[in-house]
Amino acid sequence: MGDNKNFFLAIALSIIVLFGWQYFVGAPQMERERLRQEQKQATETKKPTPQPEIGGSSVPQPSTGTQTGGNLPLPGTGAAKPAISRQAALSSSPRIKVDTPSLMGSISLKGGRIDDLLLRDYRETVDPESDPITLFSPSGIKGAYYAEFGWTSDPEAKIKTPTSTTLWTVKSGTKLTPETPVKLEYDNGEGLIFRRTISIDKDFMFSISQEVENRTSKAVTLFPYGLLSRHGKPDIQNFYILHEGLIGVLGEDGLQEIDYDDVIDGNTLTFESTGGWLGIIDKYWGAVLVPSQKKKITARFSASQRNDIVTYQTDYLGKAIVAAPGKSATIENQLFAGAKVVSIIDGYNEKLGITNFDLLIDWGWFYFITKPMFMLIDFFFKFFGNFGIAILAATVVIKLIFFPLAHKSYVSMSKMKKLQPEIVKMKERFGDDRAKQQQAMMELYKKEKVNPMSGCLPIMLQIPVFFALYKVLFGTIEMRHAPFFGWIQDLAAPDPTTLFNLFGLIPWTPPALIPMIGVWPLIMGITMFVQMRLNPAPPDPVQAMVFNWMPLFFVFLLASFPAGLVIYWAWNNTLSVSQQWYIMNQQGVKVDLLGNIRAMFKGSKKDKST
Repeated sequence: MGDNKNFFLAIALSIIVLFGWQYFVGAPQMERERLRQEQKQATETKKPTPQPEIGGSSVPQPSTGTQTGGNLPLPGTGAAKPAISRQAALSSSPRIKVDTPSLMGSISLKGGRIDDLLLRDYRETVDPESDPITLFSPSGIKGAYYAEFGWTSDPEAKIKTPTSTTLWTVKSGTKLTPETPVKLEYDNGEGLIFRRTISIDKDFMFSISQEVENRTSKAVTLFPYGLLSRHGKPDIQNFYILHEGLIGVLGEDGLQEIDYDDVIDGNTLTFESTGGWLGIIDKYWGAVLVPSQKKKITARFSASQRNDIVTYQTDYLGKAIVAAPGKSATIENQLFAGAKVVSIIDGYNEKLGITNFDLLIDWGWFYFITKPMFMLIDFFFKFFGNFGIAILAATVVIKLIFFPLAHKSYVSMSKMKKLQPEIVKMKERFGDDRAKQQQAMMELYKKEKVNPMSGCLPIMLQIPVFFALYKVLFGTIEMRHAPFFGWIQDLAAPDPTTLFNLFGLIPWTPPALIPMIGVWPLIMGITMFVQMRLNPAPPDPVQAMVFNWMPLFFVFLLASFPAGLVIYWAWNNTLSVSQQWYIMNQQGVKVDLLGNIRAMFKGSKKDKST
């Protein structure tokens, strides 16, 4: 019976590791934080909100009379006026079209903002005719989201720099493409000529070169900046295993994952860094500011509220740059705006030398398992052209890697089964004296060289693999809308069928309270049931009941998980059954699957009669 105890121990540990944190720690923490924020808002004196600039963002400002920067005011929201339509906002200023294999949209000549971007290859739903994903939207509409670059100066210097209302002149380029950059210019009328060259690659990286030409007789000191402004908190899944919100890798402080709620109520976070990057990410998309990797910056994460709308801003302010009389000064910046495709992100990390840019994708604490798991699945996808088949192939490889350990475990389990008659005799001999029973059993295991803990090893091995695959399916864009076969058109979403309308045969949609027990969760449950029935049920009635109901419990538990994960579990169970059956036969242990199933029902009838 020791192997059955170990099995239940492994199951319990699996549940604790995979789900216990979410339900018993993560959720209460989120609830306590929500209550804390409500109490804080109710008890604190409301802080005055800075008036927004036209366009709804604030430019980082250097400290008065210094050359280092640092006095960074909160952003405004631009919510004083009613929201207008997207088309009206786009028509309110002249624009330069953006047209690449991956992006489409436009750049506003008013303010020089990149504020209109749509992703060509990604749709809102699995329907190929659905709307493309909108990443950036201009100020003035609901959900405005944009990037802005420019220069600022000490207030006492009274230098006229471009603002969000400045109308830039196009000097070259009528459309921004990977082959044709756009050059803009602004003359402040006081001897300073500001020039901006915007280029883009075929994927999602913009390069912004800013130049100021000083035609005055005095040296001019300016500070370059870049900012991302997002009006209103987006809909997020708020799931603890995946970060959505503000993010950055900043010098000695390293990776910063900042929730939206962390910067409300005037809680501005600042960091000093040389290079690095900072931005705002969603589950599958991201916008990231990439300053010069050799220049010192002050990075800031902040928010401000007005008229019930919160604007979130992440920005950086560079150190002072001096343009001598008759000379020019130039600064290079980059902006990533697009889908978090692993190969693209890794490519930027290597080619552009951006510090830890691959952390833009949330691989989690088990990075060393999760990313190799993705790479293995992606390798098979390139071979088979189907992520579902790739998951099945990767599972076979994982089984082969762990075969020596699993083989040793199943051999030990087989030996323990051979010892069952002697163990039964021990129980009869010692009666209720459990201490002597355990001592005699341990001596028997030692004599026969059997490890009683070996039974839990196959399931323990599944825990890190299960978690890594869950993370891959849940967080990587490659799995989004990836089809398998038949009704599974999105491996990252739950099985859309349900037992409660006979898998679509009955024209009725069950209410949301009824769990969606689809075909694949049922297949998974059946394979788990068969795997557990390779062994006789334990004699203890409580353990036997748990043994009988465990597959059904997992059917309901995994019904809402990504279909790709359930398919993996069912396939892994099938391989485990085949492997265990083969090894047990090799060891001369009879596999009485049908007999074990019949014994289960006989035991149930006996329990009812008593």
